[in-house]
Amino acid sequence: MPGGPRSDAQFERLVSGARLRLRGKSAFFATLLLHADIVPSREVLLAGTDGERVYVNPENAAQLAPESFDGLLLHEVLHAALSHLPRRGPREKQKWNRAANLIVNGMVAQAGLPIPPDAARDEHLEQLSVEEVYTALGEGEGEDGQGEGSPGDDDLLDGPPSDAPPKGHKSGDDAKRQWGQALAQARSVEAMLGKGDDPLGMHRELRRLEPARLDWRSQLWRFLARTPVDFGGFDRRFVGRGLYLEALDDESLRALIAVDTSGSVDDDAVRALIAEVQGVLGAYPHVQATLYYADTQAYGPYDLRPGDAIPDPQGGGGTDFRPVFEKAEAADPDVIVYLTDGYGDFPPNAPRAPTLWVVPPGGLEDGGFPFGDVLRLEDGQ
Repeated sequence: MPGGPRSDAQFERLVSGARLRLRGKSAFFATLLLHADIVPSREVLLAGTDGERVYVNPENAAQLAPESFDGLLLHEVLHAALSHLPRRGPREKQKWNRAANLIVNGMVAQAGLPIPPDAARDEHLEQLSVEEVYTALGEGEGEDGQGEGSPGDDDLLDGPPSDAPPKGHKSGDDAKRQWGQALAQARSVEAMLGKGDDPLGMHRELRRLEPARLDWRSQLWRFLARTPVDFGGFDRRFVGRGLYLEALDDESLRALIAVDTSGSVDDDAVRALIAEVQGVLGAYPHVQATLYYADTQAYGPYDLRPGDAIPDPQGGGGTDFRPVFEKAEAADPDVIVYLTDGYGDFPPNAPRAPTLWVVPPGGLEDGGFPFGDVLRLEDGQ
């Protein structure tokens, strides 16, 4: 089937449906899937990953049952998130791929998703790290195609398929760092939603990885995604039509986002914060965000939506936090996020809504904020 707008839209619906279904099963796995760049390629049999992107054959994948497709995507995303490709080093490719598949098959099954009938399983080996499984397999195993794993012993790709859309240049270290942060966000959201330990928290494969520091982005996600939505009752007819929001339960979280435009917060920090808020909005449809710019006045409101252009900042005078909190008192949001260096006039009383102060380097010390939590941007953010 030739590519085109129709096939592109069909592929997007296929992937969106899987992401939605995973939200109803596991916040941990769903968050990982939301960080994955999933693109079509007809050069892979079903799916594969080069450690950065996940490539899916749109025609062949569309023939799978929905839960089997979910398991396929999760399989490849876990390969990427666990850095299976760069960790191979000089080891024999087929044997390494089989070792990695044994581990990932166990994880997918643990998530309650089906794996292909011929996919390899070993309940002892799949609890080990991929390096340990590789050693345990012995010489020659995996080289002749025996014990193939889902979706095949060649799904760890040495590079992107030639028919894949172009991508920006990114080093292996960059991809590993980004996936490390995705794992940190997944754990954070899972813990915040009260689901207990993340489903892979005690898995030796994860313990072997250097844990990513929970950066400000992960903490922002945790703050904003604090109200879970029950996706269990959505009408599956909506999935094929892309009309997901209309099937959601009427449970939302309203966030007021304020940005200090007095001149003490640089443009890069403003863009980074708003872009990250838009990422949360794309991942969690129940979160609704309204933006205000502020100096001694509050400018807005602007509705924030995923992918929309960031509204041009307004302001440039002094700093007074009170106008924004007056807006908050009238709007009664569920949470307030305020990007500022903290040097300004605070309201006499704390608002009803939990408040998160996002502070760039050089901002007011934590003790100077009379209420709320303080989140600090790193240098260069």
